[in-house]
Amino acid sequence: MVSQTAAPPAPVDPPSSPLLPAYGPGELAALAARHGLTVSGARPSLGEYIRQLWGRRHFITAFATAKLTAQYSQAKLGQIWQIMTPLLNATVYYFIFGVLMNTKHGVPDYVPFLVTGVFIWTFTASSITAGTRAISGNTGLVRALHFPRASLPIALALQQLQQLLFSLGALFVILLVFGQYPRPSWLLAIPALALQALFNTGVSMVMARLASKTPDIAQLTPFVLRTWMYASGVMWSLDTLLTGDRVPHWVLLALECNPAAVYIDLMRYALIDSFTGAQLPPHVWAVATGWALVCGIGGFVYFWKAEERYGRG
Repeated sequence: MVSQTAAPPAPVDPPSSPLLPAYGPGELAALAARHGLTVSGARPSLGEYIRQLWGRRHFITAFATAKLTAQYSQAKLGQIWQIMTPLLNATVYYFIFGVLMNTKHGVPDYVPFLVTGVFIWTFTASSITAGTRAISGNTGLVRALHFPRASLPIALALQQLQQLLFSLGALFVILLVFGQYPRPSWLLAIPALALQALFNTGVSMVMARLASKTPDIAQLTPFVLRTWMYASGVMWSLDTLLTGDRVPHWVLLALECNPAAVYIDLMRYALIDSFTGAQLPPHVWAVATGWALVCGIGGFVYFWKAEERYGRG
Protein backbone atom coordinates (compact mmCIF):
# COMPACT_ATOMS: atom_id res chain seq x y z
CA MET A 1 0.00 0.00 0.00
CA VAL A 2 1.49 3.31 -1.03
CA SER A 3 0.99 6.19 1.36
CA GLN A 4 0.66 9.64 0.00
CA THR A 5 1.78 12.69 1.99
CA ALA A 6 -0.73 15.46 1.83
CA ALA A 7 0.65 18.67 0.44
CA PRO A 8 0.62 21.65 2.89
CA PRO A 9 -2.27 24.00 2.36
CA ALA A 10 -1.56 27.06 0.30
CA PRO A 11 -1.29 30.31 2.35
CA VAL A 12 -4.49 32.20 2.47
CA ASP A 13 -4.40 35.97 2.20
CA PRO A 14 -6.15 37.75 5.08
CA PRO A 15 -9.55 38.98 4.08
CA SER A 16 -9.55 42.52 3.01
CA SER A 17 -11.74 44.93 4.82
CA PRO A 18 -12.97 48.31 3.71
CA LEU A 19 -12.20 49.53 7.24
CA LEU A 20 -8.54 48.41 7.06
CA PRO A 21 -7.23 49.41 3.66
CA ALA A 22 -3.70 48.36 2.72
CA TYR A 23 -1.10 51.14 2.99
CA GLY A 24 2.54 51.20 2.08
CA PRO A 25 5.14 52.58 4.55
CA GLY A 26 5.25 55.93 2.79
CA GLU A 27 1.48 56.19 2.73
CA LEU A 28 1.27 55.36 6.45
CA ALA A 29 3.80 58.07 7.28
CA ALA A 30 1.88 60.59 5.21
CA LEU A 31 -1.41 59.55 6.83
CA ALA A 32 0.08 59.90 10.34
CA ALA A 33 1.52 63.32 9.53
CA ARG A 34 -1.81 64.45 8.09
CA HIS A 35 -3.57 63.60 11.34
CA GLY A 36 -0.87 65.02 13.62
CA LEU A 37 0.47 61.65 14.82
CA THR A 38 4.14 61.31 15.80
CA VAL A 39 6.44 58.47 16.78
CA SER A 40 6.14 57.56 20.45
CA GLY A 41 9.14 58.92 22.37
CA ALA A 42 10.47 60.84 19.37
CA ARG A 43 12.91 63.64 20.11
CA PRO A 44 11.20 67.05 19.99
CA SER A 45 12.81 70.11 18.49
CA LEU A 46 15.33 71.92 20.68
CA GLY A 47 12.98 74.84 21.31
CA GLU A 48 10.09 72.54 22.19
CA TYR A 49 12.40 70.51 24.44
CA ILE A 50 13.37 73.64 26.38
CA ARG A 51 9.69 74.55 26.76
CA GLN A 52 8.94 71.07 28.08
CA LEU A 53 11.77 71.37 30.60
CA TRP A 54 10.47 74.72 31.78
CA GLY A 55 7.07 73.14 32.25
CA ARG A 56 8.70 70.48 34.47
CA ARG A 57 10.63 73.00 36.60
CA HIS A 58 8.57 72.22 39.71
CA PHE A 59 9.25 68.50 39.27
CA ILE A 60 12.99 69.17 38.88
CA THR A 61 13.10 71.21 42.09
CA ALA A 62 11.00 68.72 44.06
CA PHE A 63 13.05 65.77 42.79
CA ALA A 64 16.33 67.47 43.78
CA THR A 65 15.03 68.34 47.25
CA ALA A 66 13.65 64.85 47.80
CA LYS A 67 16.97 63.24 46.79
CA LEU A 68 18.86 65.59 49.11
CA THR A 69 16.53 64.81 52.03
CA ALA A 70 16.70 61.06 51.45
CA GLN A 71 20.48 60.99 50.99
CA TYR A 72 21.27 60.77 54.71
CA SER A 73 17.87 59.63 55.99
CA GLN A 74 19.30 56.35 57.32
CA ALA A 75 22.17 58.01 59.20
CA LYS A 76 21.70 58.99 62.83
CA LEU A 77 23.28 62.39 62.29
CA GLY A 78 21.05 62.93 59.26
CA GLN A 79 21.65 66.11 57.27
CA ILE A 80 24.64 67.05 59.44
CA TRP A 81 26.68 64.82 57.13
CA GLN A 82 26.19 67.38 54.37
CA ILE A 83 28.60 69.58 56.33
CA MET A 84 30.66 66.91 58.07
CA THR A 85 31.75 65.08 54.91
CA PRO A 86 33.69 67.95 53.27
CA LEU A 87 35.00 69.06 56.69
CA LEU A 88 36.40 65.59 57.40
CA ASN A 89 37.96 65.50 53.93
CA ALA A 90 39.56 68.89 54.56
CA THR A 91 40.92 67.67 57.91
CA VAL A 92 42.52 64.61 56.31
CA TYR A 93 44.00 66.70 53.50
CA TYR A 94 45.38 69.19 56.03
CA PHE A 95 47.36 66.56 57.94
CA ILE A 96 48.54 64.65 54.86
CA PHE A 97 49.37 67.53 52.53
CA GLY A 98 49.62 70.55 54.80
CA VAL A 99 51.57 68.97 57.67
CA LEU A 100 53.30 65.84 56.36
CA MET A 101 54.06 67.16 52.86
CA ASN A 102 54.32 70.79 54.05
CA THR A 103 52.33 72.21 51.14
CA LYS A 104 51.12 74.95 53.48
CA HIS A 105 54.60 76.50 53.34
CA GLY A 106 54.37 79.87 51.60
CA VAL A 107 50.54 79.83 51.52
CA PRO A 108 49.02 82.46 53.83
CA ASP A 109 45.76 81.53 55.55
CA TYR A 110 46.25 77.89 54.59
CA VAL A 111 43.21 76.54 56.45
CA PRO A 112 40.71 78.90 54.72
CA PHE A 113 42.63 78.26 51.48
CA LEU A 114 42.31 74.48 51.86
CA VAL A 115 38.70 74.36 53.10
CA THR A 116 37.50 76.64 50.30
CA GLY A 117 39.23 74.43 47.74
CA VAL A 118 37.76 71.23 49.18
CA PHE A 119 34.20 72.58 49.32
CA ILE A 120 34.26 73.99 45.79
CA TRP A 121 35.94 70.90 44.34
CA THR A 122 33.42 68.62 46.06
CA PHE A 123 30.62 70.53 44.31
CA THR A 124 32.06 69.74 40.88
CA ALA A 125 33.07 66.15 41.65
CA SER A 126 29.72 65.27 43.21
CA SER A 127 27.77 66.78 40.31
CA ILE A 128 29.73 64.75 37.75
CA THR A 129 29.46 61.54 39.79
CA ALA A 130 25.71 62.02 40.16
CA GLY A 131 25.45 62.61 36.40
CA THR A 132 26.82 59.16 35.65
CA ARG A 133 23.82 57.67 37.51
CA ALA A 134 21.17 60.10 36.24
CA ILE A 135 19.75 57.74 33.60
CA SER A 136 21.16 54.34 34.54
CA GLY A 137 20.08 54.78 38.16
CA ASN A 138 16.52 55.82 37.25
CA THR A 139 15.74 53.36 34.46
CA GLY A 140 12.35 52.45 35.93
CA LEU A 141 11.27 56.08 36.03
CA VAL A 142 12.54 56.70 32.50
CA ARG A 143 10.68 53.70 31.07
CA ALA A 144 7.45 54.27 32.99
CA LEU A 145 6.84 57.99 32.43
CA HIS A 146 7.16 60.40 29.53
CA PHE A 147 9.07 63.55 30.44
CA PRO A 148 12.19 65.38 29.21
CA ARG A 149 15.05 63.13 30.28
CA ALA A 150 17.31 66.13 30.88
CA SER A 151 15.20 66.74 33.98
CA LEU A 152 17.18 64.02 35.76
CA PRO A 153 20.79 65.26 35.37
CA ILE A 154 19.62 68.84 35.91
CA ALA A 155 17.82 67.84 39.11
CA LEU A 156 20.86 65.96 40.40
CA ALA A 157 23.13 68.93 39.65
CA LEU A 158 20.64 71.14 41.50
CA GLN A 159 20.78 68.71 44.43
CA GLN A 160 24.55 69.17 44.63
CA LEU A 161 24.13 72.95 44.52
CA GLN A 162 21.65 72.76 47.40
CA GLN A 163 24.13 70.65 49.34
CA LEU A 164 26.90 73.17 48.67
CA LEU A 165 24.73 75.99 50.01
CA PHE A 166 24.36 74.07 53.29
CA SER A 167 28.13 73.55 53.39
CA LEU A 168 28.84 77.23 52.79
CA GLY A 169 27.41 77.98 56.20
CA ALA A 170 30.22 75.94 57.77
CA LEU A 171 32.74 77.50 55.39
CA PHE A 172 31.77 81.02 56.44
CA VAL A 173 32.15 80.09 60.11
CA ILE A 174 35.65 78.74 59.45
CA LEU A 175 36.56 81.91 57.56
CA LEU A 176 35.42 84.04 60.50
CA VAL A 177 37.34 81.91 63.01
CA PHE A 178 40.54 82.38 60.99
CA GLY A 179 40.13 86.13 60.63
CA GLN A 180 38.45 86.38 57.23
CA TYR A 181 35.63 88.86 57.74
CA PRO A 182 32.90 89.81 55.26
CA ARG A 183 33.88 92.42 52.68
CA PRO A 184 32.44 93.58 49.35
CA SER A 185 34.48 91.02 47.38
CA TRP A 186 32.42 88.23 48.99
CA LEU A 187 29.65 89.18 46.55
CA LEU A 188 31.87 87.88 43.73
CA ALA A 189 31.15 84.40 45.06
CA ILE A 190 27.64 84.63 43.58
CA PRO A 191 28.60 84.91 39.87
CA ALA A 192 31.48 82.47 40.41
CA LEU A 193 29.13 79.82 41.82
CA ALA A 194 26.56 80.51 39.09
CA LEU A 195 29.17 79.89 36.38
CA GLN A 196 30.43 76.78 38.14
CA ALA A 197 26.87 75.43 38.50
CA LEU A 198 26.28 75.88 34.76
CA PHE A 199 29.58 74.15 33.97
CA ASN A 200 28.79 71.27 36.35
CA THR A 201 25.32 70.77 34.87
CA GLY A 202 26.67 70.60 31.33
CA VAL A 203 29.35 68.05 32.20
CA SER A 204 26.79 66.09 34.22
CA MET A 205 24.54 65.79 31.14
CA VAL A 206 27.45 64.61 29.02
CA MET A 207 28.28 61.93 31.60
CA ALA A 208 24.60 60.95 31.87
CA ARG A 209 24.41 60.20 28.15
CA LEU A 210 27.73 58.34 28.05
CA ALA A 211 27.00 56.24 31.15
CA SER A 212 23.45 55.38 29.99
CA LYS A 213 24.95 53.06 27.35
CA THR A 214 28.36 52.33 28.87
CA PRO A 215 27.96 51.59 32.61
CA ASP A 216 31.73 51.05 32.97
CA ILE A 217 32.16 54.83 32.81
CA ALA A 218 30.69 55.09 36.31
CA GLN A 219 33.49 52.82 37.57
CA LEU A 220 36.20 54.83 35.79
CA THR A 221 34.94 58.26 36.86
CA PRO A 222 36.36 58.24 40.45
CA PHE A 223 39.90 57.65 39.15
CA VAL A 224 39.58 60.47 36.59
CA LEU A 225 38.18 62.82 39.24
CA ARG A 226 40.97 61.99 41.69
CA THR A 227 43.61 62.81 39.07
CA TRP A 228 41.76 66.00 38.15
CA MET A 229 41.63 67.03 41.81
CA TYR A 230 45.40 66.80 42.16
CA ALA A 231 45.81 69.01 39.07
CA SER A 232 43.35 71.63 40.36
CA GLY A 233 45.26 73.06 43.31
CA VAL A 234 42.82 71.90 45.95
CA MET A 235 45.52 71.15 48.53
CA TRP A 236 48.34 73.38 47.31
CA SER A 237 48.90 76.67 45.53
CA LEU A 238 49.38 76.20 41.79
CA ASP A 239 50.74 79.75 41.62
CA THR A 240 53.58 78.84 44.01
CA LEU A 241 54.16 75.43 42.43
CA LEU A 242 54.47 76.80 38.90
CA THR A 243 56.91 79.64 39.62
CA GLY A 244 60.13 79.50 37.67
CA ASP A 245 60.85 77.25 34.70
CA ARG A 246 60.19 73.90 36.32
CA VAL A 247 57.29 73.00 34.00
CA PRO A 248 56.84 73.46 30.23
CA HIS A 249 54.77 76.40 29.07
CA TRP A 250 51.98 74.22 27.67
CA VAL A 251 51.58 72.50 31.05
CA LEU A 252 51.38 75.90 32.74
CA LEU A 253 48.74 77.04 30.24
CA ALA A 254 46.70 73.85 30.68
CA LEU A 255 46.73 74.17 34.48
CA GLU A 256 45.78 77.86 34.31
CA CYS A 257 42.80 77.04 32.07
CA ASN A 258 41.73 74.01 34.10
CA PRO A 259 38.05 74.82 34.80
CA ALA A 260 38.02 73.31 38.29
CA ALA A 261 41.09 75.34 39.27
CA VAL A 262 39.57 78.49 37.76
CA TYR A 263 36.38 78.25 39.82
CA ILE A 264 38.33 77.40 42.98
CA ASP A 265 40.63 80.39 42.46
CA LEU A 266 37.68 82.73 41.92
CA MET A 267 36.11 81.64 45.20
CA ARG A 268 39.40 82.00 47.05
CA TYR A 269 39.85 85.47 45.58
CA ALA A 270 36.34 86.42 46.68
CA LEU A 271 36.58 85.07 50.24
CA ILE A 272 40.24 85.21 51.36
CA ASP A 273 42.05 88.51 51.91
CA SER A 274 45.54 87.15 51.24
CA PHE A 275 44.53 85.57 47.91
CA THR A 276 45.04 88.51 45.57
CA GLY A 277 44.35 89.19 41.92
CA ALA A 278 48.03 88.58 41.16
CA GLN A 279 47.47 84.88 41.89
CA LEU A 280 44.64 84.56 39.37
CA PRO A 281 45.36 83.33 35.83
CA PRO A 282 45.05 85.90 33.01
CA HIS A 283 41.51 86.69 31.83
CA VAL A 284 40.09 84.48 34.59
CA TRP A 285 36.49 85.69 34.30
CA ALA A 286 36.52 85.21 30.53
CA VAL A 287 37.88 81.69 30.95
CA ALA A 288 35.30 80.87 33.63
CA THR A 289 32.47 82.21 31.47
CA GLY A 290 33.75 80.39 28.39
CA TRP A 291 33.89 77.03 30.18
CA ALA A 292 30.40 77.54 31.61
CA LEU A 293 28.84 78.42 28.25
CA VAL A 294 30.65 75.79 26.19
CA CYS A 295 29.99 72.95 28.62
CA GLY A 296 26.55 74.13 29.70
CA ILE A 297 25.10 74.67 26.22
CA GLY A 298 27.16 71.96 24.51
CA GLY A 299 26.33 69.39 27.19
CA PHE A 300 22.63 70.18 26.95
CA VAL A 301 22.57 69.82 23.15
CA TYR A 302 24.65 66.63 23.32
CA PHE A 303 22.20 65.11 25.81
CA TRP A 304 19.14 66.23 23.82
CA LYS A 305 20.37 64.54 20.61
CA ALA A 306 19.97 61.11 22.24
CA GLU A 307 16.63 61.86 23.92
CA GLU A 308 14.68 59.08 22.18
CA ARG A 309 17.25 56.41 23.10
CA TYR A 310 17.28 56.74 26.88
CA GLY A 311 15.74 53.83 28.74
CA ARG A 312 15.68 51.52 25.75
CA GLY A 313 17.60 48.28 26.02
